[in-house]
Amino acid sequence: MKNIIFIFGTRPEIIKLAPVILEMKKYPADYKVIICNTEQQKELSNQTLAYFGLNADINLDCMRENQSLSSVQARILTSLDKVFCENQIDAAIVQGDTMTVLCGALTAFYHKIPVFHVEAGLRSYDIYEPFPEEIMRQMTSRVAELHFAPTGVNRDALLKENIAPEKIHVVGNTVIDALFCLSDEVIEKSRKFFEEKSIPIDDKLVLITAHRRENHGERIDRIIDAISYLAEKYEDHTFVIPVHPNPNVHDKIHSRLGNFKNIHLLKPLDYPYLVYLMKHAKLILTDSGGIQEEAPSFACPTLVMRYETERKEGIEAGVSKLVGADYEKIIEESEKILSSTKDSTRLKAQNPYGDGTSAKKIESIARKFFKQQ
Repeated sequence: MKNIIFIFGTRPEIIKLAPVILEMKKYPADYKVIICNTEQQKELSNQTLAYFGLNADINLDCMRENQSLSSVQARILTSLDKVFCENQIDAAIVQGDTMTVLCGALTAFYHKIPVFHVEAGLRSYDIYEPFPEEIMRQMTSRVAELHFAPTGVNRDALLKENIAPEKIHVVGNTVIDALFCLSDEVIEKSRKFFEEKSIPIDDKLVLITAHRRENHGERIDRIIDAISYLAEKYEDHTFVIPVHPNPNVHDKIHSRLGNFKNIHLLKPLDYPYLVYLMKHAKLILTDSGGIQEEAPSFACPTLVMRYETERKEGIEAGVSKLVGADYEKIIEESEKILSSTKDSTRLKAQNPYGDGTSAKKIESIARKFFKQQ
């Protein structure tokens, strides 16, 4: 039996690792799964774990208010070092590009434990876009033993960085696997959730998320300006914004958008509720990485409020478009969609990020890895 530790701390990490955790849990004779939550997003991460029927074996409670990147890195590294000292571990699995990912990979490396990196090879090649994630994932790649790349583009990026070809496996993105976990019961519960809040879910729904660190300051002001304009012009449309708890985002959005009758400001949503909105949205405005991958499964046009994206496959396939925090671009591209009917703006291209079988592929590759040791 191999002891596998999954290390995560944010909602997107859990959504993308949950299918792999559930797949490995199907083989209790082969794997002992240890679930470690740094609680980088404490409320959001525990909420999402519950949706998948999972509980953390280890909670680290590493976050503090208004902390610097250096201080949270030190706290996570110190906490994880204790975890590795107190547990026998055969492999560490991390996902994506958060501080938790880098700290998990470094701690495993310091203990000479192999690192499996899910969603490897994403690159923008701008160290400040996204910040600090671009550097987090590049550094993680230097110590990973297995690189699970979502697409061929990601594989090619790793090959250019002299990662050995035999360590790279194109498996699709596990976020697509997660979408297929939604049951009819969960969908009905989601419908009732928005009905009780008197939020109309129809053909004129706009979903907006904005939280990335590089969009704080003047950028969030420009984004809010654009949303204000669109909400005023398209009074018959419903704008739903799950507001990130970071005060740099939360306070500005509430103070400037809270009085619009057709804008609904919500607390961060449980995963199935967010998926329900994506499924029914006419347009999505987001700076989220995960939503860029998920939205094409629902044929929903997505405007990416970032200047660079490591998810270039969506741009190339025409399922998403970069608009940055540019007031004029956000309005111009949004109006093209909002001024048309929902049916006429549906995407025709298939989702370039996966087919829902990534977790099975990852388990199979991990099994072969252990057999060859």
